[in-house]
Amino acid sequence: MKSLQTNSLENRYTLIKGIRSYAMVGALIVIWVLFAILTGGTFLSVRNLSNLFRLTGIKGILVIGMVGCLVSGEFDLSIGSVVGVTGAITALLQTQYDMNCVCAIAISLLAGLLIGVWQGYWIAYQNVPAFIVTLGGMMIFRGATVLVTKGCSIPVSNPDFALLGQEYLPGWLSILLGIICIGGFIFFEQGMRRRRSSYGFDIASKRVLFGKYFLVLVLVGCFVFGFNSYQGIPVPVLILLILYFIFAFLYNKTQYGRYIYAVGGNSKAAKLSGIDIRKVYMKVFVMMGFLSAVASNVLTSRLASATPNAGNSFEMDSIAACVIGGISLTGGRGMLFGALVGALVMTSLGNGMSLLNLTAAWQDVIKGLILLMAVWFDVSSNKQNR
Repeated sequence: MKSLQTNSLENRYTLIKGIRSYAMVGALIVIWVLFAILTGGTFLSVRNLSNLFRLTGIKGILVIGMVGCLVSGEFDLSIGSVVGVTGAITALLQTQYDMNCVCAIAISLLAGLLIGVWQGYWIAYQNVPAFIVTLGGMMIFRGATVLVTKGCSIPVSNPDFALLGQEYLPGWLSILLGIICIGGFIFFEQGMRRRRSSYGFDIASKRVLFGKYFLVLVLVGCFVFGFNSYQGIPVPVLILLILYFIFAFLYNKTQYGRYIYAVGGNSKAAKLSGIDIRKVYMKVFVMMGFLSAVASNVLTSRLASATPNAGNSFEMDSIAACVIGGISLTGGRGMLFGALVGALVMTSLGNGMSLLNLTAAWQDVIKGLILLMAVWFDVSSNKQNR
């Protein structure tokens, strides 16, 4: 009887998750078609899509870290400011101190790690709420960004550094990357199918499975050959994909990931079962600091400069992307892939509104309303599942 109830709950959750995933993809298609009509086709031009995916690559890196925070039951409001200060460090070291770009990047990544340790210490070991710690961090590191940049942009002209954010993959490498992505998707899908079958859960028919494979093949093929007809896949997309596969493995296949979901689902039960929840929180915020520094270097490379306001509102965009992508604000639920689709949705909205010449103020209003609706949907879903 207990086994039947478990299967029923699991199947219900899978159904809800599937509906939500299809709804996200459907919303993305509607957004793209709508902006294509309103911009006279400019939105779907290969050049604009290249810029769109380049920016998604940057924000997607932050979303990967935010998934860990939200799934553990916490969040980080400081990531935009951390992006600003670590990017300023990279630019300052190269411009004023003539440092090699590799060394400058390494120092900025170390700075991101130390910021994560600092915030993780207060949250995990001093029991200060993450809201207060990261809100304070948002102000501290934004002020530090202004101090480092002295309120002005710091240009970076190093051609090697420009590879991170401005260059494209050659055609053959883009095709190879597409093949790897398709193979990776099939591998993970088959693994999930075997696990569900071994536990006695329902699995999709082979016809549905092969239909899904065919759809992914077509989408990836169009993506690769479309970008190759322009200049190739942007390097930030490659960086995002590498990090996605690494963290998808960490979140789904390792003790680290299982502990994050356990703590987010019920921190008291996790503690009673022997999990050191302090270490879990510390690791989550250290990873967030590191990924913020990675994103900052890609952003600084793309802009060829560090600015005092770099990263503004990135934390809100990241949280909104995660919630839209199915990450629960109460912790313990959500998948990384869905969050990245949410990042693409948010970036598409921003890109489309910019093409329509909407002011930043109106863009903030619309994004805020979307965040509100996404949170309302998350809260409503949680009530229905109780």
